[in-house]
Amino acid sequence: MTDQNPPARIGLVAATAAGRRHADTLATAWPHARLVEGESAADALRGAWAECDAVVAFLATGAVVRILAPLLTDKRSDPAVVVVDEAARHAVALLGGHAGGGNDLAEQVGAMLDARPVITTATDAVGLPGLDTLGWPVQGAVAAVSRAILDGEPVRLVADADWPLPALPPNVRTTDEDAVDGRYRLLVTDRVVPLDARTAVLRPPSLVAGVGASRGVPAAEVTELLHRVLAEAGLDPASLRCLASADVKADEAGILSTADALGVPLVTWPATRLATVDVPHPSEVVRAAVGTPSVSEAAALLGPDGRADDSTLLVGKTATAMATVAVARHAPRGRLAVVGLGPGAADLRTPRAVAELRRAAVVVGLDQYLDQVRDVLRPGTRVLSSGLGAEEERARAAVAEAVAGRAVALVGSGDAGVYAMASPALEYADERIDVVGVPGVTAALAAGALLGAPLGHDHAYLSLSDLHTPWEVIERRVTAAAEGDFVTVFYNPRSRARDWQLGKALGILAAHRPPDTPVGVVRNASRPGERLHLATLTTVDPTVVDMYSVVVVGNSDTRLVAGRMVTPRGYRWRS
Repeated sequence: MTDQNPPARIGLVAATAAGRRHADTLATAWPHARLVEGESAADALRGAWAECDAVVAFLATGAVVRILAPLLTDKRSDPAVVVVDEAARHAVALLGGHAGGGNDLAEQVGAMLDARPVITTATDAVGLPGLDTLGWPVQGAVAAVSRAILDGEPVRLVADADWPLPALPPNVRTTDEDAVDGRYRLLVTDRVVPLDARTAVLRPPSLVAGVGASRGVPAAEVTELLHRVLAEAGLDPASLRCLASADVKADEAGILSTADALGVPLVTWPATRLATVDVPHPSEVVRAAVGTPSVSEAAALLGPDGRADDSTLLVGKTATAMATVAVARHAPRGRLAVVGLGPGAADLRTPRAVAELRRAAVVVGLDQYLDQVRDVLRPGTRVLSSGLGAEEERARAAVAEAVAGRAVALVGSGDAGVYAMASPALEYADERIDVVGVPGVTAALAAGALLGAPLGHDHAYLSLSDLHTPWEVIERRVTAAAEGDFVTVFYNPRSRARDWQLGKALGILAAHRPPDTPVGVVRNASRPGERLHLATLTTVDPTVVDMYSVVVVGNSDTRLVAGRMVTPRGYRWRS
């Protein structure tokens, strides 16, 4: 998927004082961005094109087009170009929208300058994933298949395995290789396949090449052997995820050069770990030399994650005078993103949360939370919603979808790890899937920001719901927070069925704090109907509190300053 970080080297080009002011704003925010000077704006633009990974030009679009047109070579290698007008009203992704990250850069420039991003890439405009934005190499008739997807024509999706792809529209149908219901094909395979004008191929990162070598092996020998082994097995090098070897080869120049040329990392394992892997061709000679009966086969099977059980040896060790290569295929793993949506307002939802929602093919969550994000989901996303009280069922459903090989997002409000879905989901998630946590702005942080600075010193979060925790345990924890003089944040403070616990908890705190200790109640923080209520431990009315509220009780040093709760960072209050 697309990267949320700016490119490594950004050249800024400006011809006017206003343009230079806008460029200074970006240069201040991005350490790798710099203003490129020249005898003229045209010279500066050509210099930025030659030296940088991306260019932001504060020039007229027509001028940029005329200057750069003779320099264009290939969209896979040309820098991305974003053009910003004199008033910084628009940030136009002119070149390298997908391959160069220009679309993302336009979004980021727009956010920095309060400009509107202008993105004309067809797939982005209608919310579909571009085939060249999925993070995998793509070959063949990419433009033709992308156009067919956009036009709603039948496209056959033929995958060797269940890879966690993002949502695809309904006209992209999973089917058997022999099906004939579509004119266009999208293949997901590591095999070499014949290409035609209606077939695009996504190359998943399924292959690991294990490499052993004598000291001083030439890079050419390793490279030639690897390519020969892959070609004879009918495997495409674009699906190589990494090279793997023994730790003693971590500095072997010939292997490192081969990995660099292929654009993949080199992963190494200790000989003791390699020795635990069952291989078809063990060697006592190798054991005597490096302490394991196999380097290439064992390393290929372990891959980058050390999960030999998920891999299959496709090509046993094949040797030249100084190099040995083996190739294993690693099974795809489902992907579960546990996403915190924040307190409710769209502008408090993180860009990473949005990116994960758009990456997912299946989104699972409470119905009212899903309603907040339906507008950012891609067409074709499958939504599994349920009502209050079904946390365990949602967690199980999300994990089951990920185990089946899908890209899944499980959403919760606030931060997914704070009284939300991360904990129940990770109780069921095992080593068969990859798990990504996406933090969010918690209800406590949203409430604290509205109240002032009540969380300026040590604080404790406590849930008053006894549905999952016995009241006796909750009472002990409230007492501990009171005795420790922690600012205390109550989640799930009061409901129609639980109307006495909050009063009891406030009474415990009141026994250890001054009667004028500030208490803040925030209902629907950042959402419609937001309401704040300030009181003290002696005046707070529990009946104004419900399950949409967060209650913040100050410590013995918390004060009201100009109507705001403030807890000093130290225990000596300075008036």
